[in-house]
Amino acid sequence: MTQSYEVFLGCAIPNRFNNYEASMRLIAKELDIELIDFEGASCCGTVVLKSIDEDSWLALSGRNIALAESRGHDIVTPCNGCFGSLKDTDHVLHDSEEHRARVNQALNEIGLEYTGTTKVRHFVEVLYELKDVIRDKIVNPLDGLRIAFHPGCHLLRPSNVAGFDDPELPRKVDELLELTGAKSIPWNLKLRCCGSPLLIASEDVATQIIKEKNASAIESGANCIVTNCPACHTQFDVQVLGLKDENEQSLELPALFVTQVLGAAMDLDREMLGFELNRVSLDPVKEILGL
Repeated sequence: MTQSYEVFLGCAIPNRFNNYEASMRLIAKELDIELIDFEGASCCGTVVLKSIDEDSWLALSGRNIALAESRGHDIVTPCNGCFGSLKDTDHVLHDSEEHRARVNQALNEIGLEYTGTTKVRHFVEVLYELKDVIRDKIVNPLDGLRIAFHPGCHLLRPSNVAGFDDPELPRKVDELLELTGAKSIPWNLKLRCCGSPLLIASEDVATQIIKEKNASAIESGANCIVTNCPACHTQFDVQVLGLKDENEQSLELPALFVTQVLGAAMDLDREMLGFELNRVSLDPVKEILGL
């Protein structure tokens, strides 16, 4: 049965990570998930705006939710930041009559209203619910792929807003990844922030954080990092380029998106999965991925 969602891509994915979008769309087609382009979408509002002007953040993010509501669709997004902003807005507007009234006063001027009927979901949530279907589609097992999975902050926190009161959510994505024949390894800094939000304020601190993250992944025996967030991916696949530890050993690890891993195991078109757009060399895992 086809599942239909309005897909909220956000800002970073269309501008910087076409490999994430392309691999997501390819996976969706294979799993009979209809992704409807989100007509009229604006920026999600971001947690940055929330810290400056909460009402503007709620109105901007609420407008996106109300647009999907007006068309009778749920929202799915592959971006942790957008998920966090939209989900948090939905939480506030659903629970606070005062905030909902103020936002709807603004939305009514453009013919929209927030009612709370539309669900906001991350793409990995949708994938997890289809794990049995995915299992049957694995035809190219990724034996030898040792994954350090990084879930990112906004997928998980705060749990009462994200809807994941189950502390095992990262393990659910691990389970998805291990359907491919890969091993999702435990590593000490798995749940630590990647440092991406600090890039604007202090690149030195952000760089130190990613050095420690990758060192932890390497020490744990990983041969790649896997993410489901474009901001986190910026750290693992861009900021890490050229980084070395105190012994002058490279801290680079191939950085992949969850959708690329699943797509390779399903033996989908490698060009459409966008591997050529990954920045860190994939040579250590090239043969395993069938590249």
